[in-house]
Amino acid sequence: MTTVHHKQMMQEHVSMEFSSSTTHVQTFSQTTKIVGEEVTTKKSSSTVEFFSLVTRSSNIPAGESVPEFVAKPVPVTAPEGDKAVFRAQVQGNPKPNISWKRESGIPIKESAKMFYDSINKEHVLKLEPLTSDDSDNYKCIASNDHADAIYTVSLQVTEGQDKMDFKKMLKKRAPPAPKKKQKKVTDEKEMLEILSKVPKKDFEKVCMEYGFTDFRGLLKKLKGMKKVEVETIRILKPLEDIKTKIDTTVSFECIMELKDPNIKMTWVKDDEPLRIQYSLGKYDVKQMGTKYMLVITNVNMNDAGIYSLSVGDKRMSAELIVMDEPLKFLGDMKPVKVTERQTAVFEIRLSKKVPDFVWKFNGKELKRDDKYEITVSEDGLTHTLKIKDARLSDSGEFSAEAGDLVQKAQLTIDRIPIKFVSTLKNVRVKEKSRACLECELTSKDVTLRWKKDGRLLEHGAKYSMCHEGKRAELIIEDAQLSDGGEYTVVAMQDGDPTEYFSTAMVTVEERLATVKSGLSDVHAATGSPAELCVVLNDEKVEGVWLKDGKEITDLPGVQIVKQGAVHKLIFPNMGPEHEGKYTFRAKGAESEASLFIADPPTIDPSVLEALATHPVTVKVGHTANIKVPFRAKPLPKVTWYKDGIEVTEEERVSMERKEDQAVLTISNCVREDSGLVLLKLKNDHGTATATVHLSVLDRPKPPQGRVEFLELSGNCVHMKWKAPKDNGGRPVTQFIVERRAVGKKSWIKIGEVDSKVTKFSTNKVEEGKAYQFRILAVNSEGVSDPLETDEVFAGNPIEPPGLASQPQVTDVTKESVTITWNAPTQDGGSPVLGYIVERRKKGSNLWVPVNKDPVQGTKYTVDGLLEDTEYEFRVIAVNKAGPGHPSMPSNSVVAKDPVKPPGLVQGLHVSDSSNSSISLAWREPAEGDPPSGYILEIRAEDTKEWSKCTKIPISGTCYTVGGLTERQKYFFRIRAVNEAGVGEPVELDEGVRAMPPPAAPKFDLSARLKSHMVVRAGTALCIHAAFSGSPPPNVIWQKDGIPTKGRETITKGKNHSQFLINSTKRSDSGVYRILLQNEFGEAHYDIHVRVADFPRPPTNLQLFEEVPNTVTLTWNHSPDVQEDGEAHYVILKRDASTATWFTAAERVFSNKYTVTGLLPGRKYYFRVLARNEIGDSDPLDSKDTWHVNKDKIEDLSAKLKPYQQKDWRHAPRFLTPLKQHTVLRGQDCTMTCAFLGNPRPTVTLYKGDVNITANSKFWYNSTSGVCTIFIPTCTLKDSGEYSVLVENELGKDRSSCSLTVYDKDDKSILASVTESLQKKSKHLM
Repeated sequence: MTTVHHKQMMQEHVSMEFSSSTTHVQTFSQTTKIVGEEVTTKKSSSTVEFFSLVTRSSNIPAGESVPEFVAKPVPVTAPEGDKAVFRAQVQGNPKPNISWKRESGIPIKESAKMFYDSINKEHVLKLEPLTSDDSDNYKCIASNDHADAIYTVSLQVTEGQDKMDFKKMLKKRAPPAPKKKQKKVTDEKEMLEILSKVPKKDFEKVCMEYGFTDFRGLLKKLKGMKKVEVETIRILKPLEDIKTKIDTTVSFECIMELKDPNIKMTWVKDDEPLRIQYSLGKYDVKQMGTKYMLVITNVNMNDAGIYSLSVGDKRMSAELIVMDEPLKFLGDMKPVKVTERQTAVFEIRLSKKVPDFVWKFNGKELKRDDKYEITVSEDGLTHTLKIKDARLSDSGEFSAEAGDLVQKAQLTIDRIPIKFVSTLKNVRVKEKSRACLECELTSKDVTLRWKKDGRLLEHGAKYSMCHEGKRAELIIEDAQLSDGGEYTVVAMQDGDPTEYFSTAMVTVEERLATVKSGLSDVHAATGSPAELCVVLNDEKVEGVWLKDGKEITDLPGVQIVKQGAVHKLIFPNMGPEHEGKYTFRAKGAESEASLFIADPPTIDPSVLEALATHPVTVKVGHTANIKVPFRAKPLPKVTWYKDGIEVTEEERVSMERKEDQAVLTISNCVREDSGLVLLKLKNDHGTATATVHLSVLDRPKPPQGRVEFLELSGNCVHMKWKAPKDNGGRPVTQFIVERRAVGKKSWIKIGEVDSKVTKFSTNKVEEGKAYQFRILAVNSEGVSDPLETDEVFAGNPIEPPGLASQPQVTDVTKESVTITWNAPTQDGGSPVLGYIVERRKKGSNLWVPVNKDPVQGTKYTVDGLLEDTEYEFRVIAVNKAGPGHPSMPSNSVVAKDPVKPPGLVQGLHVSDSSNSSISLAWREPAEGDPPSGYILEIRAEDTKEWSKCTKIPISGTCYTVGGLTERQKYFFRIRAVNEAGVGEPVELDEGVRAMPPPAAPKFDLSARLKSHMVVRAGTALCIHAAFSGSPPPNVIWQKDGIPTKGRETITKGKNHSQFLINSTKRSDSGVYRILLQNEFGEAHYDIHVRVADFPRPPTNLQLFEEVPNTVTLTWNHSPDVQEDGEAHYVILKRDASTATWFTAAERVFSNKYTVTGLLPGRKYYFRVLARNEIGDSDPLDSKDTWHVNKDKIEDLSAKLKPYQQKDWRHAPRFLTPLKQHTVLRGQDCTMTCAFLGNPRPTVTLYKGDVNITANSKFWYNSTSGVCTIFIPTCTLKDSGEYSVLVENELGKDRSSCSLTVYDKDDKSILASVTESLQKKSKHLM
């Protein structure tokens, strides 16, 4: 907090405090009575409400603010045993800290609760139960870095009626109190004057004190007086004695009410009036409301005495006691140690001011100058000595002397350490080069030494040392390898024994050459010149040449040349002896390359001519070797081609390249190897080719093509063919013709023909017999493969018979099976001689003949079978041409004795049905062998033909027939079936329709159907209803009992219907009913629809003042708010100096509201909005600004007098009561009600008969006459009756409602909830 010492600063501070504070005293009822020098203060019933703001800083950063009370605490008057609750909402940046205190200084009792209500964002002080000791003024203090905002309100605890009656009883029983000695008043007029100044209830007591017993007569006379003189001066708080120390600031304070604000007031000290205007700021008189103050600054011993304030004919006095203290040092002066060039500070504090304080250095008194800065604090107690730019010469003893008191301390100066601004850096140089080490220090007054590996260096030709200013340098000339090592520079200064050093490494590298351009491989033809060249980066570096790792000293025909950094090896005439790997080697550099002879491949022309005129000829199976000599260097790549296709090595082909020839070897030659063979030789310097023809001799290929039969008769066969495509390299000499009968394996030669003849005829054949012929070509190498003909017949052919029919099983026993079949439809041109019967086990692929000789008939009994084994049978017809193809296998049959067919199916009935299916069920037959399945047949009502429901028998005892026509009548019958056959059919007693079981209409409440809907005007109204019923019910839509017609669109289905209005109007509100009817019953469902729109705005906004510094707003109701129980008003206010509207109140249900929290001296605009679930109405704004007067405190009572004539108090009553609530378990519930009452009623919450106000489970907020109860996450236990009790001293009122919490799985609760919802007329979606 800022401390103010000067008059001007004090006045600014006070004016700031007044401008940011608001004082509002509702009633002052204190009487101050002065008898001699005794001041007596009596308190009667009063309420106090006071605000003050004490600032800490005058400059508040942007975005930050002082604490501000958004909602202020209000005074409370309550009887003993009740409770008192103070609530406050505070804002500010930084966020203020809130604390509560009693003005009397007594701690708040431990049972009080101070907490923050996070729901309503309020700071709460709760006192319960109240006792008479709790009566006091309570302060709510909001503090942040900028100011303290203090709001003071009163708490008055009154005695209960029962307690007062008990006190009266005790008063009657108690002995009379001893009489106090009072000043006797003999004049009745004087007594009447005294009585006019005290409350009526104290008349009897005052009369007894002054010795007047006829107080009733005095009371009559007092009432008969036409005019009672009004007290001009009322002292509420007198002056109080003050005890203080020297050099402080004190303030005498008193609180008075003055009838005449211009009455003369005089401050007196020891009977001498104070000349305040000539005190040079020593005295200052202030007034804050009814508080009057005398401020005395810089108190000294002469200021002690009696101070009085004379106001009119009254005078108040108090004593100022000034305490003196002995002179002493408050603490010891401590030694100081600083680094040179810094500032050293000595400080000592005295117990009081002295005029003869001095500082000394080594016994010599110091004066203020550029070197020494001597200061004294504002209170004159703290003395400070600063020694600027301390040097070594300032080291010594400093002393502080005040009279006979002396304090001494030592000052020690440390030298500034030397630092290297730039340290030595590691250096790397080439041999015979120059090396340089350098550094920079923070001081130039230093001594330097250089060392190498710890050895001190001397200045000479080798080492040059330079020290200029703060830089130092060491130069090493002509560096050798031995000059490498660790170099150190050592720096020292006077008065500092410390050695400061920096170290770096010097590395001398051996001079090495590098190759700028290296050797490359060289290819040269024999006899041509060649050259190898390498370029180094240093002309002074020598090198040597090596060939194949050996140094070249004397190589014939080779020249070694060096031209600066270029080194060459020259070969004038290239020969085979020069080939090899060459290396050039120098110090630090090396390069190598190879020298090759490069000759293109060549083939002797005589060899090429011989290969072209003499082909290579071999026989099939022999090996062909083709060799071609050549010359080339390096050796060429050899590639062989045959007929233009590259030859690759494989099992029969191998390729070999020798120094002077290429060899192609083909083993096991075949006829296809014949052809043109090409050799290609290639290296990097040229190519060469050679061609040779390879001929492989073989026997001829078979004659070509299909044999053409010119004649096929019973006594002659005439045929022709074509010569072979390949004669095998030798001419064909003849053709051989052979023959065999079909079914025979051996071939018989039947003739030969010359190679020029390709036809042949023979008469050695039999009529109708099948033959096969083949022709072979012959040359000198052998006989070709044959050309075979297809089977041909001499004359008309005879074929095997066709397929017999599938055998049928006619009789079965456990050892035999009798089968029958039909003869084949075609006998193949020859009569069937008999049949072969075969059998196999089911699942096997092996057919076994059962008869040796063909069966003559078409029936056969197969015996020797295994019991309970499953068999299949087939037959094969046989004629003169042989057996035909086997027939299709018979159906599998088990070798066992025959079974009985099943009996009648029992219990055929319908188990279920739908619009497209019918389900049936039955039981197994009671007679016959067990069935293997059932054949279910169906017949529509309009047909007489039965059809099977399944392709294969049904295995179970139930089946659902699908794909039926809706509401079509069907008949059903069923037969059991097994291996023995099919049983007799059993028919259903009557036809069955494809439709669900009959059922009355019923709504599906689990769908989206709602009982209450609210839609916004202009949007779509869509009601979707889901239902069930059989047959599908007829749907009728009604509005308010009349079938709908007009703008709606109705969609209907079998189990749903939809009602749609695309753009709703207010006139579409009403009760919509959906009616379902069929022959089995009917059902209906009502939907209450309300079409809502933005509410219409209120009208006729009026502003007036009922309570000072507040504004009361009234307006005419919006029709939409009166019709809608959930609609309400929102009140906004705006400072005329800004464009931002702030919400003053929400959820206002009445058409009157009083806005509080306005700042005096400001102008405001006000706005009223109507709000519902759709949105806000157009705003209703005040036409003119409302000016909040900046009233003076002293005029407050005068302003309040006109309102005292009218009694604004009234008993509480509810404007909007609580409503019934039904909530799903787990959801939140909010109950709201509105009430009026003056004085402000206290609110008590009940659940049943239990007080739940302090229960943390239930959150509530009561602001501006609106009480909101919030129950989070409702459970089933929260169901019950809730009530709100509001009461004040004039009466009370109660509002109740019931809360039902239901579970979505509880159908009974859900039904009751649905019923209750149907009774409501308004509900939000």
